[in-house]
Order: sequence, then structure tokens, then C-alpha cells
Amino acid sequence: MEKIKMSVPLVEMDGDEMTRILWKMIKEELLSPYIDLNTEYYDLGLEYRNETDDQVTVDAAMATKKYGVAVKCATITPNAARMTEYNLKEMWKSPNGTIRAILDGTVFRMPVIVKGIEPVVKNWKKPITIARHAYGDVYKAAEMKIPGAGKCELVYTDENGKESRELIHQFDGPGIVQGMHNLEASIESFARSCFNFALDMKQDLWFSTKDTISKKYDHTFKDIFQDIFDREYKARFEAAGITYFYTLIDDAVARVIRSEGGYIWACKNYDGDVMSDMVATAFGSLAMMTSVLVSPDGYYEYEAAHGTVQRHYYNHLKGETTSTNSVATIFAWTGALRKRGELDRNEPLVRFAGLLEQATIATIEGGRMTKDLALMTTLENPVVETSEGFIKAIRETLEKML
Repeated sequence: MEKIKMSVPLVEMDGDEMTRILWKMIKEELLSPYIDLNTEYYDLGLEYRNETDDQVTVDAAMATKKYGVAVKCATITPNAARMTEYNLKEMWKSPNGTIRAILDGTVFRMPVIVKGIEPVVKNWKKPITIARHAYGDVYKAAEMKIPGAGKCELVYTDENGKESRELIHQFDGPGIVQGMHNLEASIESFARSCFNFALDMKQDLWFSTKDTISKKYDHTFKDIFQDIFDREYKARFEAAGITYFYTLIDDAVARVIRSEGGYIWACKNYDGDVMSDMVATAFGSLAMMTSVLVSPDGYYEYEAAHGTVQRHYYNHLKGETTSTNSVATIFAWTGALRKRGELDRNEPLVRFAGLLEQATIATIEGGRMTKDLALMTTLENPVVETSEGFIKAIRETLEKML
């Protein structure tokens, strides 16, 4: 077949470790033979982020604003051990956090459902999408170690110099303190992104916080969601036959476990981080979880929900064979290509993205899969493929479909 043309570039953000290896394989085997790839490339590998003082991450986010659609490989968020390993100038912030802060919006994470990979929660029949707020809270918190007895306060100083104070704690000895914040404008964007996504998906929307304990911080989230829903979305939800409701996060967890799935669960930043991992693992594997950052301004950034698969990378460096699941990374590419095609009215690109997803699922359902899936599948006698072998198997399936 003639290669599919792309009129507008896709922002491509390369990453780290084993996922960087998979990234190259996916491009060589599943994309470049069929698409005349048009990407604006940014290397978000830790070495280059360190070399550019993390400016490359900011540049990649700004390029996403320019072109509208990005695809991102998994990246390392360095800790103390990584500081030493990579000889870093400083402990650079999470690239995802930086990109989310620049683009605003909401992260939607949804599992890839495959026959033969049964959810741990037996009554889950449909995907559960986690909508995660992408700004603030613990990810932009200020922290302090308290050395000894003393008073710790929240202090707000307005533009005229007037102060308001709230006692946090009267310390009798050493401790720790953390200050979090959020912005009403960001919470409003979060709410509208969730309501719009629910209408697009024609699925019910749940939202949960802990407003009974956090009577100002979490309660503000609850109030903003309800106000925007009542003023702007209530009639549209009724017309679409879907519902929105708020519940405490404790109750939401219980409801989720008892449900059959098929809805969107909106969470604050940290809650969404944790719950998306729980949902992904319960559906089968974190490597089967797709993730897209949707900005209210119409920017989209697609990525896998998992990390860089560090252990497999070290095995790879030693020359050992790996069997790393690349499904979420493949679906990051297909999601970005589909959205690029939709925005540019490039039907062949949209069609190819769908075919590649079908080929990926069909390969697994046909019994060829990576080791993580083979250990949990209900299919008989699965064939365990290597990292590269699995991608080649998908190409074989795709060729037959084409």
C-alpha cells in the first residue's frame, strides 16, 4: 500500500529505558512502513533533560499547544538514586507534571479490554475510565521538616499587604508539614473536561472527594462541579440519557467494586494517580492502560499509563531476552494518530489507527502475547513472545488485515 501522508506534524516525545527501546521498535515495525510519519521530535530522555536544564520538556509542551496533538513515551522522574546513576545537576521534576501544568486539563485513563484477560473483579464487564485532575495538590506542594517545638501557620497576604492566618499545628517536637494549593480556574477546566468527555463517550460520570473531612479544600471541588453541572450541563446530560453524581471517595470505592463498569470516575490529582493503577491492575495489567491528557483549549497528549520498565531495561543491557508488554505504548501512538487524523480530516490515518488497535487485540486473542499476559490469560497454551517478537507478531496480523 502507498504510505499514508500527514499534513500537520505530531509532537513526538521520546522517553527512557525499556519503553524507549519499545518506542523505536514500534516506529520501525508498525508505523514507518505504512505512514509517512510527520513528527516534531523532542528527546525527553533523562540525559537530555539534564543537559538542557529540563527546557526540552517545556519546549515539548509548547509545541503541543502549537500543533494540538502529542504522543509521549514513558519517562523517569528522578529520585536520589537516579541523581547518582545519571549524574544529574538537580532532581528534575516529573515531565508529566510539567506538561500537565502547561497544558491544563484532565488525564483520562482507560483499560484495553481483551478476551482471555479476565478482570480480577469478576463483575466488571465494561471499561472503567479514570478522569484525573492534572494540576496542583501534592504534585505542586511545598514541604518542610519541622526541627522542634514551635508554631506552624498558613499565611495569606493580599495585594494590599493584609494578612490572614490559620494555625496548622502547635508542635511539641520535630515533625513535618506540607502546603498544597489549587486554582479555581483549573478546577473549572477539570469539571468541563469531565462533563464534555462524558457526553462524547455517552457514559455516566461520577466524582468523588473527601469533603466531610476537607470542608474547604475538597468541598470547593464539589461545589464547583455541581455549579457548572447545574448551569451548563444538566439539560445536555438528560438529553443524552446519562447521569452525573457526587459521592465521598470511600463510597465511590465500594460502588466501583460492586459495579459492572462502563462509566467515568473523576478524581482529584493524587486519588486519580492511585485509583488508575488499581483499576488497570484489576483489569489485567498496567501495561494495558491507555492515558490521554485533554485540555479544555483542545490540546491532546497521549501516553502509556505505566513507567519505564526499569528492571527489563537492565536485563536488556545485560543482553538478556525480555518480554515487555508494549500494548499501552502502541495505543498511545494510535490514539494520537487517530486524533491527528480527525483534526486534519485525514480518513486513511484514522482508519489505520483503528486497524492497528484491532491487530494488537487480535494478536493477543489469537494466543500470542508477552509473559505478563501469558501468566494470567484464560486462553489455553499461549505463546510467550519476546518484546520484539510480540511487535513483529502484531505486524503479521496487521499485514493480513491490510
